Amino acid sequence: MSFYDELEQLDFDYWHRRVMQSTENDVADAFMHEQRTVEDFAALLSPAAVPLLPEMIREAEKLTRKRFGQTLGMYIPLYLTNLCSNSCKYCGFAAENKFRRKVLNREEVIAECEAIAAMGYETILVVTGEHQRKGGMDYFREMIPIVKQYSTYLMMEVQPMDTEDYRELKGMGVDAVMVYQETYHKPTYKENHVRGRKADMRYRMETPERLGEAGMDKIGMGILLGLADFHADACMLAHHIAYMRRHYWQSKISLSFPRLRPAAGGFVPPCPVSEKELIQYICAFRMFDPELEISISTRESSKFRDAIVPIAINSISAGSSTQPGGYAADHHDLPQFIINDDRSVTEISRHFEKMGLDLIWHSSRVS
Repeated sequence: MSFYDELEQLDFDYWHRRVMQSTENDVADAFMHEQRTVEDFAALLSPAAVPLLPEMIREAEKLTRKRFGQTLGMYIPLYLTNLCSNSCKYCGFAAENKFRRKVLNREEVIAECEAIAAMGYETILVVTGEHQRKGGMDYFREMIPIVKQYSTYLMMEVQPMDTEDYRELKGMGVDAVMVYQETYHKPTYKENHVRGRKADMRYRMETPERLGEAGMDKIGMGILLGLADFHADACMLAHHIAYMRRHYWQSKISLSFPRLRPAAGGFVPPCPVSEKELIQYICAFRMFDPELEISISTRESSKFRDAIVPIAINSISAGSSTQPGGYAADHHDLPQFIINDDRSVTEISRHFEKMGLDLIWHSSRVS
C-alpha cells in the first residue's frame, strides 16, 4: 500500500481539529517524549503551544546542534529552464503566463556553472519547469553530466518521474531529488492544478517512494505554505515522513518551507502563514524528527533567515537567481519567485561565520 492509499484513510479536517483543540497537557506530554508521534507534532503546532515557543526554540536548537554540530551547508539553485506544461495557479512558470521562455543550451549551462564555481559553491540544485519534451530525460542526459563536473553534491528539483528514470539519474551522479507535495488537501490540490501531468495527485504523492526505490541518497519533501490550512497539511506531511522512515530508511529526508507569495496571473495565497507561525512550524518538525535535514531559501527575508538559521536550519542558499541564465548573463525574464534575501554570498557567509557556524561548501561533510 502506497502512502497515497494511506492518505485516503486520513481525515484532513480531523487533523485540523486535532491541532486546534490540543491542550496545555498535550503540549507538556509532547515535550516529555523522546520519540514524538504525529499526535505530539500536532500539539506542538497548536495554539496551546504558542506560550511555550521560547522553550520550543531552545529544544529545536539543542537538537540541531546535537545532530549537525555547528555546520551549515551552502547550496545554490541552477535554473535550466522556465518552460512548463502545467497550469498551477500559484506559480510564475505556469503555462498560461505570457513571458519569454528559456531553455539553456550546453554553452549557457557551462557559463552558469563557471559563474557558480566562482562563488565557491560545490552543492548545486538543478531546477527546471515541468515540461517532459523540452525538459525531460533527453535534456537531462545532455546537461546533468556537465553540471556534475562542477558539483560534489548534485540535487534536482524537476517534474516527478518514474523509478527507472531516477535510477538513471543516480547513475549520472545525482545525489538528491526534491519534490514538493504542494498540499495534501484533495479539493485544494485539484483546484490549483488545472492542467498538465501535475493534475495527477497520486503520481505526485508517490514520487518520494519511487525515489526511495531508486536508492536516492536524499529525498526532499515539503508543502506550499499558504495554499491550504497549513496545520492539517503539516500533519499530513508528518504522516508522510513517518511512512518514508518506515519503508525507505536508507535515504535521508530533507524539508523545505516555501511560503507562497502573490504570483503572476493574480494569485494571492488564500491561507497566509505568518513568520511566527513559520518559526513554530519549523521547530515542531525539528522536535518531531531530529534527523531531518532542514533548509530555508531566499524566499524569506534576511531578518527572518538570520533568526531561524541558528535554531533549526542546516542548509541555506545565498546569492540565488530563480531564472535561467541568471548568474552568467543579465537576464530579466519572469522569475519563479521573488528573492527576499538579496545579500551577496560574501555578506551572508561573513554573517553566519561571525555567529560561530562552520559553512560547508563541500556537501560530503554535512550529513
